[in-house]
Amino acid sequence: MDSNQAQAPSLIPVILSGGAGSRLWPVSREGHPKPFIRLPDGQTLLQKTLLRARAIASGGRVLLVTNRDYYFISRDEVQRVQAGADRLSVDYLLEPCGRNTAAAIGAAARWVSEHVSPSAVLMVMPADHLIEPESMFVEDVRAATALAAQGAMLTFGVPPTHPETGYGYIEADPVGNAGGALEVRRFVEKPSQAVAQGYLDAGNYWWNSGMFCMRADVFLAELAEHRPALAQGLDLAWSRLNRSGDMGRVSELPADEFAQLESISVDYAVMERSRNLRVQPLRAAWNDIGSWRAMADLCNRDKQGNRVLGDAVLVDTADCFVHAEDRLVATVGLRDLMVVDTPDALLVARMDQDQQVKDVVAQLKKRGHESYRTHRTVIRPWGTYTVLEEGEGYKIKRLEVKPGGQLSLQMHHHRSEHWIVVSGTARVSVGDAERLVMTNESAYIPVGQRHRVENPGVVDLVLIEVQSGAYLGEDDIVRFSDVYGRA
Repeated sequence: MDSNQAQAPSLIPVILSGGAGSRLWPVSREGHPKPFIRLPDGQTLLQKTLLRARAIASGGRVLLVTNRDYYFISRDEVQRVQAGADRLSVDYLLEPCGRNTAAAIGAAARWVSEHVSPSAVLMVMPADHLIEPESMFVEDVRAATALAAQGAMLTFGVPPTHPETGYGYIEADPVGNAGGALEVRRFVEKPSQAVAQGYLDAGNYWWNSGMFCMRADVFLAELAEHRPALAQGLDLAWSRLNRSGDMGRVSELPADEFAQLESISVDYAVMERSRNLRVQPLRAAWNDIGSWRAMADLCNRDKQGNRVLGDAVLVDTADCFVHAEDRLVATVGLRDLMVVDTPDALLVARMDQDQQVKDVVAQLKKRGHESYRTHRTVIRPWGTYTVLEEGEGYKIKRLEVKPGGQLSLQMHHHRSEHWIVVSGTARVSVGDAERLVMTNESAYIPVGQRHRVENPGVVDLVLIEVQSGAYLGEDDIVRFSDVYGRA
């Protein structure tokens, strides 16, 4: 290692993972948000972000900040990346609820100060961006890191390629310093089409990427200066941090104290007020996959300008995007439309109205419709369940339990259950009795009886669950113990 490398600051990528990504409904939902969407090449956005973080991390160490509800699915994604990549060590900082980016980045800065160094540099990266090529991104980060180590805070600006109305903008001085960074004049909210065109023509406006680079101690000092109440509340929450999870690799913020923190973006809380902020131009190609039109751009066009993910038959159709998950989709005589089909919801919209999909989600929330929150197939720490059919007084599910996985010891007030093993072996506890249930055998659980199923084998356990009762909601679960900490 040469002297320049020896003096290089520690750089810790901080991945912010969460957010429903409502403009990508019905694939992205609150229970399975945007970072876990699988792209046409088979990787998720979170997997791509982890690989990008590994390329810049000091010693391969990465901090993943996410909601507690997403911990187990995040861990599965991390393990998939680690299986094919060396030098990747991930720590987790779990939020009990969402309080926006100022609180999340403040907590990450506290973690880095304590576990690495107050002078270590944070590279804050949302988990739902696509940036290529990696080599150019690494060079951009290195340039920003050198300035951050001297005490500056940097945000990454993306050169606009078209008058986009779905992004915020940053106005900067057109002349930068030796490191390529520019002085910030102001942040600008999402503009109208005409205003966005003016920004594009001016040449000194940048899309706000939401990525930041700064020392942990510098950011905490700025937070204390510009948002003292939030900084003090974060200090209290940090003093009651739970550090006991997964051999010390998981830290969990306390629910009561964290919920009291102001919910505000880091732009409003710190960056727009700071006199220490610079814009680092991002030369690598950037896409936040913020809409179905952006997703469509990842697919190859046919001769009629159509893009297809899945199985589709297109007749007299041009300039359309079709996403077909589980069944054949056929179109006839369509122009400039997007069709997104999932097992329990179908979206049909004009391509130029892709930003309005979030309004559909708002309507679903208002109606209390489950499709804004969950898919028909729901991921759990132990595996997945899929609702096959439901009607008055009954619901039928398919459960898939991973080897070594187990459901919580639980009870239901309003329903009985009947489990039929399709493949694998189940260890079933009902009351005080425990037995192995083999393929084509079954177990019955009466209303009010404590029960649990686990997979003691080395292959997936698949069973069919038939629920019967007056109320079949997912909230009719009383958990007595749970290896995943949900009791």
